[in-house]
Amino acid sequence: MKDLNCNSIITQQVTSLSMSVDIIQQLKIIKQIMQSGKVGQEALLNFLVNRCIIQKKNVEVLDGLIFEFLYFYSTDDIKKRLNSYFSCGLIDLKPSLQLNYQPLQDLLINHNFQKADKLTQFYLCSLADLDRKYSRSWLYFTDIFSLPSEDLYILDKLWRVYSRNKFGFSVQRKIWLSLNCNWEKLWIHIGWNKNGIPLRYPGEFIWNTDAPDGHLPLFNQLRGVQVIAALFNHSVWSDYE
Repeated sequence: MKDLNCNSIITQQVTSLSMSVDIIQQLKIIKQIMQSGKVGQEALLNFLVNRCIIQKKNVEVLDGLIFEFLYFYSTDDIKKRLNSYFSCGLIDLKPSLQLNYQPLQDLLINHNFQKADKLTQFYLCSLADLDRKYSRSWLYFTDIFSLPSEDLYILDKLWRVYSRNKFGFSVQRKIWLSLNCNWEKLWIHIGWNKNGIPLRYPGEFIWNTDAPDGHLPLFNQLRGVQVIAALFNHSVWSDYE
C-alpha cells in the first residue's frame, strides 16, 4: 500500500510538471521527485522519453531541467539509460545547419560555460566566413545580418535549454527590450558592469547558473553596441516566434 501511495504521488508530481510554466516551481517538483530515489528518477526519464522521442515534441526548457538532474544526480542505471536514449543530447542538430554544433551541445550539457562561450564566438565568426574573407576573428555589425537564422536559432536554443533558460541571445534581447533598449541598464542587469566599470575577462565573470539572467554568452561591449544591437535586431527573432 505504501508503494502504491508513493507511485501515485510521483505520478501526480510528474503530471504537474507539464502544467506548470514557472521554472522555479518546476525545479522544486523535479527535486522532490529525484529525492524519491530510483522510482522517481525512472518516472522522470519515462516522462522525458515520452515527450522528446515518442511524441517528438519541440524541446523546451523543462526537458533541459529534467535532463540536467538525471544527467548529474541520478543512479548509474538511470544515467546509463538516459545516455542510451539521448547519446548526443536533447537537441537534434539537423544536416541543414551550416556547422556541426555537437561540440557546443556537449560543453553545455556538462555546464562548461566558459569553453562554450569561446566556442560560440568561434561559430559566429565561422558563420560570417571571416577567416576566409577578412582574416579577422571579431565581428562587425555588418557581419551579423549575414548569419543564417536557423543556425543562430540553434545556438540560442542550445544555451537556453541547458542553462535553465538563464543564458542565450534571446534572453539578453528580452531583458534589453524590457529596459527600453537602455544599454547601460542592460550591462548592470546582466552583470557585465559593476559600479560603472566593465568586468575583466575571464576572472570576474560568473561561469555557472548562479550568474544573473542573460550573463552569457559574452559580447565585448568595449567595442561599442553596434554588433550586439545588430544581433538583437536580426530577423531570427521574428522568424522563430
